[in-house]
Amino acid sequence: DVQLQASGGGLVQAGGSLRLSCAASGYPFDEYAIGWFRRAPEKELEGVSSVSSKDESTVYADSREGRFSSAKSTVYLQMNNLKPEDTAVYYCAIKRGRNPYLGQDEYDYWGQGTQVTVSS
Repeated sequence: DVQLQASGGGLVQAGGSLRLSCAASGYPFDEYAIGWFRRAPEKELEGVSSVSSKDESTVYADSREGRFSSAKSTVYLQMNNLKPEDTAVYYCAIKRGRNPYLGQDEYDYWGQGTQVTVSS
């Protein structure tokens, strides 16, 4: 059965970096995309990045581009120059199909969230 395990969250000072990892096993789809989402305090879930399993094409939320990056090969989310507004619980997820997508509705499997806290 598919299992996702996110890790790498923690407390970091503004301007610092974190590398979140999403260990996955039992991929249920031949073609899939891996997505990262986050839920900031008192805010709704938002997509951060998504990468295709086939060609590693990637999409990012506008606010994340240039600071965050993800890759299929290592299933990670690299976050640089972190800001207090990046504080959130971060989730990794897997969707059917190769096309990356930032909407939560197409993701079938979710890992446990990992807390990222960025201090000023």
